[in-house]
Amino acid sequence: MRLLAAAILLFALVLPAQAERLVTMVSRDEVAITSSFSGETLTLFGNIEPEAGSTQKYVEGPYHIIVVVTGPWQDRVARLSQPVFGIWMNTQQVLFKAFPSYYHVLSSAVLTDITSEATLDELDILPADQAALAAQPGKGDPKVLGTELIRLMTEQGHVGVNPTGVVFRSDTFYAAQVSLPSDIPTGPFLAHTYLFKNGALIAERSEGFTVRKIGFERFLGQASTGQPLLYGLVCVALALFTGWLGGVVFRR
Repeated sequence: MRLLAAAILLFALVLPAQAERLVTMVSRDEVAITSSFSGETLTLFGNIEPEAGSTQKYVEGPYHIIVVVTGPWQDRVARLSQPVFGIWMNTQQVLFKAFPSYYHVLSSAVLTDITSEATLDELDILPADQAALAAQPGKGDPKVLGTELIRLMTEQGHVGVNPTGVVFRSDTFYAAQVSLPSDIPTGPFLAHTYLFKNGALIAERSEGFTVRKIGFERFLGQASTGQPLLYGLVCVALALFTGWLGGVVFRR
């Protein structure tokens, strides 16, 4: 009996711990930009389920969700202008290398109510963390100029933190809406979801989608980068033709 009890205890210890997993999806995996594009709203939704192979039939919360949507990385330069002898001049500048062109944080509650500031810093969730990671040594204060860069991009709708952006429709099913502005950059986007319980990160998952131009807009974009000389000659020819046509029309 003692051997049997010891064997049962050992078997229980080596069993995988019961855990939760995320099942997520994006409403569209591709956003097409045309001449009439004025912005787009995508829905991110998911469900919290027992880990595959677990003996659990259901999971118990309460849970919190943080979704971070990141756009293509770009190099950006932030400059500080100040009056020097009555003339406004750039006195400081910092290069932010590989900074997200789009960065939105959506959550089911205030971030510090979901988890600790130390965990948020460790995961680099806040926009300020992204600026600190991207800042390169230069002639300027990266913290000050990083704050200004985030402020300007927030005004443009490219950066944001929304503590009510994730809504639970049931104990385990949630949804979040992502607003893409009309001047959204093209390229691959990543929606990374963090699942928290009692302040601890217990699961995470990523889903991707793409923003791209189609039609004549795509042709112009590809021509301007792939064949810049031909693109420039065509633009000059079109400008000359348009000027000539306008002169003929108004002459009559």
